[in-house]
Amino acid sequence: MTRKIMLQGTGSDVGKSVLVAGLCRLASNRGLKVRPFKPQNMSNNAAVSDDGGEIGRAQWLQALAARVPSSVHMNPVLLKPQSDVGSQIVVQGKVAGQARGREYQALKPKLLGAVMESFEQISAGADLVVVEGAGSPAEINLRAGDIANMGFATRAEVPVVLVGDIDRGGVIASLVGTHAILPDEDRRMVSGYLINKFRGDVTLFDDGIAAIGRYTGWPCFGVVPWLKAAGRLPAEDSVVLEKLARGEGRALKIAVPVLSRIANFDDLDPLAAEPEVDLVFVKPGSPIPADAALVVIPGSKSTIGDLKDFKVQGWDEDLRRHVRRGGRVIGICGGYQMLGARVTDPLGIEGSEREIAGLGLLDVETEMAPEKTLRNSRAWSLEHDVALEGYEIHLGKTTGADCDRPSVRIGGRIDGRADGALSTDGRVMGTYLHGLFSSDAYRAALLKSFGIEGGIGNYRQSVDTALDDVAAELEAVLDRKWLDGLLGR
Repeated sequence: MTRKIMLQGTGSDVGKSVLVAGLCRLASNRGLKVRPFKPQNMSNNAAVSDDGGEIGRAQWLQALAARVPSSVHMNPVLLKPQSDVGSQIVVQGKVAGQARGREYQALKPKLLGAVMESFEQISAGADLVVVEGAGSPAEINLRAGDIANMGFATRAEVPVVLVGDIDRGGVIASLVGTHAILPDEDRRMVSGYLINKFRGDVTLFDDGIAAIGRYTGWPCFGVVPWLKAAGRLPAEDSVVLEKLARGEGRALKIAVPVLSRIANFDDLDPLAAEPEVDLVFVKPGSPIPADAALVVIPGSKSTIGDLKDFKVQGWDEDLRRHVRRGGRVIGICGGYQMLGARVTDPLGIEGSEREIAGLGLLDVETEMAPEKTLRNSRAWSLEHDVALEGYEIHLGKTTGADCDRPSVRIGGRIDGRADGALSTDGRVMGTYLHGLFSSDAYRAALLKSFGIEGGIGNYRQSVDTALDDVAAELEAVLDRKWLDGLLGR
């Protein structure tokens, strides 16, 4: 029999994704066949799964933690927020359409079949499936047709563990309030709870655990401290960008404008991990730092909408001054599209606006098209003459004179497919290839071109080590009887 558990949060950003990844690695370390699953995810941080579809990057990381190939069935419904057209809906790895919020609520019951089909596939042959909820089960206004939390748990008969974030405050009220507001059918699914992100002496919360028990009858399965190793893992939710520090005075300053529909921002994580790199996330209302040596424009789920906002912030003028001072620019995917002369959307894929002038730093133009490019890729950097690995996940085709100087070749150094563009002076580069900074040779060559020696070595290995560290921290603090029962030991 496959054992199953579902982590649901008392709110968003309580740390469910990391806890699921940690439990997957812990189970894998004990020799179990473990699989992650998330029925519905809302994120513009997407990955190309090993079976060729599109899933949330958190599920990609959880598959890595479980030491299994990633699959579209690990995240059967992915919502990617866009601009005025609502969210793009990806079902079992493929784009199934678009819908605004109220339209999606009506659509959810129809998606339950795909969710259950995928759950059966993931469960087949597994010893344990660790399921991640979305948002909070206390959002009872969304309970009808729910596929993300209790709607799934009750249908699939999966026991639920609630996760409360003590760092944000009000954790007792959030757990007790969830108990009070859940209907009986949902409340019966809850087997207990975890307290997450605790700082300090755990015994100081003993009275809190007793109070929660008096009001709910639920047992506490552990008080999880602030997991130090979690900071070395890619983050999924863009809310973390609000918490990042800036201006640490390191050798190389790299600025990243935070777009309103920023996508796949974990592209930047390997640079953030470099000890000599000061990665500055520039929030709306702040200028691009004049002392930045490199500006990276990240991916976007709404290129035209984010390009408009880019100009409203005055970042277009900041960027031109940056280039005139001799600074360099890298645009990735949507950021690459913005660097050209214009972006057109004749079919209204992104919204009502059909054309916008670009930043004019590359002699290229982009036309949006409905077909999505989706693949994991090996490539070669023509700029730095090193091997690359990454993934492509984009709409649109970019053409123009600067494409005659491609930045990379997908597939091989000599006969690979040309991708991206370089300006005539070589200071502005664009590419559709996500994940290029994770390639150690490319990252080292890039930093060396600024006179910096890379210091973290194998980035992918550092992520794998962080997963082991998270698993070890969890094993030390989780209730032993509960954990052994879950893992069958």
